[in-house]
Amino acid sequence: MRRLILASLTISTSLAAQTTATRPRTAPLRGSLEQRVAQLVDVPPFNRATWGIYVVDDRGRVLYQRNADHFSVPASNTKLVVTAAAAVLLPADYRATTSLYANGRMDAGVLHGDLILYGRGDPTWSARCYGVDTLAPGVCDSTFTAIDAIADSVRAKGIRRIAGKLVGDGSYFEPTMIHYGWNAWDLTWWYAAPVSGLGFHDNSVDFRIDPGPAVDAPPVIAWSPDLGLITFENRARTVTADSTSTIGDNFFRTGSGWNIRAEGTVALGRKTRVESVALPDPNLYAARALAASLARRGVAVEGGAAGTTDSLAYRTVRCCSSPLFDFRGRPLPDIIFPILNSSQNWFAEMLLKILGRELKGEGSWAAGLDVERGFLTDSVKIDSTAFALEDGSGLAAGNLVTPQAFAKLLAYMHRHPKGAPFVAGLPHAGQPGSLLKRFVGTPLEGRVIAKTGSIDRVNSLSGYIERPNGRTITFSVQANGHAVPYVQMLAQIDSVVVEIGKTK
Repeated sequence: MRRLILASLTISTSLAAQTTATRPRTAPLRGSLEQRVAQLVDVPPFNRATWGIYVVDDRGRVLYQRNADHFSVPASNTKLVVTAAAAVLLPADYRATTSLYANGRMDAGVLHGDLILYGRGDPTWSARCYGVDTLAPGVCDSTFTAIDAIADSVRAKGIRRIAGKLVGDGSYFEPTMIHYGWNAWDLTWWYAAPVSGLGFHDNSVDFRIDPGPAVDAPPVIAWSPDLGLITFENRARTVTADSTSTIGDNFFRTGSGWNIRAEGTVALGRKTRVESVALPDPNLYAARALAASLARRGVAVEGGAAGTTDSLAYRTVRCCSSPLFDFRGRPLPDIIFPILNSSQNWFAEMLLKILGRELKGEGSWAAGLDVERGFLTDSVKIDSTAFALEDGSGLAAGNLVTPQAFAKLLAYMHRHPKGAPFVAGLPHAGQPGSLLKRFVGTPLEGRVIAKTGSIDRVNSLSGYIERPNGRTITFSVQANGHAVPYVQMLAQIDSVVVEIGKTK
């Protein structure tokens, strides 16, 4: 999978990057834990990395530390903060509510005015499963599960025609939708999708890519959902089976992001791959999806779809009229689960802005980060100099957290009465998620519960080791500033954790 480093290890459409059969060291090491860890991290090429490690048991006994109070760039371990803060600070029954408002009069099934779809940060309008057991009733949604429910409500109200526009209103959050700390190249892809009060299908479109019938033929590329918003140009070609496929890094957006082209190559015999490209306007995207669903139900939208982040545009109708319909989204644990289990960036940023809006009255990155800071210092009792945060997902390279701070946060959540959704959302070794193939064949198989993370030159793993005696070890391992191949570094981090697990 492309961008194993740059994508912040947040590939929700595939687990290939994280489920590669990495194998920790199996030959036994001798000596104390400190000596055994040194044999792993102080040998070339791993000795050129900056390692930060902190390990503590559930009695508060420090088992090992190395640069534990030094800053590390945590990559997707940053998601531990936003999910922990949400689990503790938001009501246990929290659900984001999306409202429909009629900005005009109703007459004989006709709305003479605009229909306003007002979002409050629900990120779950997409095709995915919100639990490990994908066969459990209600755990999985289709792309249009939420949108169709809202369209059904419009039809049930007796509306047959909307004479005005269908407007996606994302003004519950700030108008700034792109984080200043994200790399410009990343903005093409789903993991850096714009963040607004509305969103649909992770605010991205999925391109399904297969090789063409012969060398030099264009590859076969289809996309979904197809709502008529994008213009696509296929400039790629099919190459021989022994050639390298390069199309994965060669999608480009122009025309304000709505024109997308693919270049590069696809090798004959290559399995189908999916590339997900971010779209520039979440509010228009959601409105267009609802308009399409309404059309399937025989409800016409004469004015087309539009999007806005202007909080004043429909303030009067929001404040002074009752909604036609309120759609309550999935519960908070279902928002937390994809953030931790498959490291979904966009969910994390949406949740951060939810925290800002619900607790500070402002759906912005600044307000959400302020909530996180207060939570870490006041609730978890972490020193304010032990972290410096820039976003919710860890995509921004300016996030800094010490390993000791992560371990303290994890220990706090393990014993907190509202910590169950947080712990349940963490990837479990051997279960679907980012630890599916890690620790296989080791003494820790099935006993590591931890959050992964990677950006350029960074890999991290923080979580829990469940001991056979029922006790728990909490750890944070941060490897920064290295040039070790991705799979090799994952295996070495896993080897370190295996040695930690041997501690009596």
